[in-house]
Amino acid sequence: MRDTCFLPVPSSAACRRRDRRLALRVLGTGLLAPALPLSAQARMALATAINRTARFRALSQRMAKAYGQLYLDVRPVRARDVLEHTRRQMRSGFEDMARQGWPPEVARLLADMRLSADRLNALAGQAPSRSAFQAVSAQADQMLALADTATQALERQAQAPTARLVNTAGRQRMLSQRLAKNYELAAAGLDGRPVREQLAGDADEFQRALARLGEAPISTPAIRSALELGQAQWLFFDAALKRQPDGRGLEEVATTSERLLEVMDTLTALYEAALQDLLG
Repeated sequence: MRDTCFLPVPSSAACRRRDRRLALRVLGTGLLAPALPLSAQARMALATAINRTARFRALSQRMAKAYGQLYLDVRPVRARDVLEHTRRQMRSGFEDMARQGWPPEVARLLADMRLSADRLNALAGQAPSRSAFQAVSAQADQMLALADTATQALERQAQAPTARLVNTAGRQRMLSQRLAKNYELAAAGLDGRPVREQLAGDADEFQRALARLGEAPISTPAIRSALELGQAQWLFFDAALKRQPDGRGLEEVATTSERLLEVMDTLTALYEAALQDLLG
């Protein structure tokens, strides 16, 4: 199966580079003077920045999920590919951000997030074991918290209620990976009460968020199609999560979580593009 996770926004490479540079320049000025109202162009750029920063939330959980698959010997070749791909995405994402001039507030958030990502990467490089999987999962959650703080800050800067759609759709990517990771923790006998409660809560949140996105005022034929596909993929994933965490269940969760991640990433990109069109 080809690795289609986190496909770029459908546009030319030059446009993507331009949008990224614009987003970072806007952040560099807008966060220094948050009291000033942002222009439509600035909010458009922030929509892209929200998507990019939110992606780190899912990357943290995807890395832990892939490491868990290695420990549990679930599709290990594929899991190793996912782990390496996620590492490359993290590295390139931080390198791209480091080339920009950031105000102190943003620089601190990014520095903390990168340190957390470096620790996660180091832990995931260890030989898989039960204790190492637990440590990787805990570090992934720490990185997730930092990335979520940064994403929420960017959403507030956008000064547009519809920016929440980009954040919400982006969060669905993370939920698909955290659900799969926690299922693996259960299979490894590491499912204490917090893990079980988070599994149930994340499943409920995912369904509620799908419903909110479907009722949102911003919609296009492509968004509606992606939402329908996301709902269908969620049913497969949810059914897999309800299986006992045995060999077959682990394989189904690994496969369906990747498919759902792909759909949610496409949906996030569509919301980003739709928001930019609306603000432009």
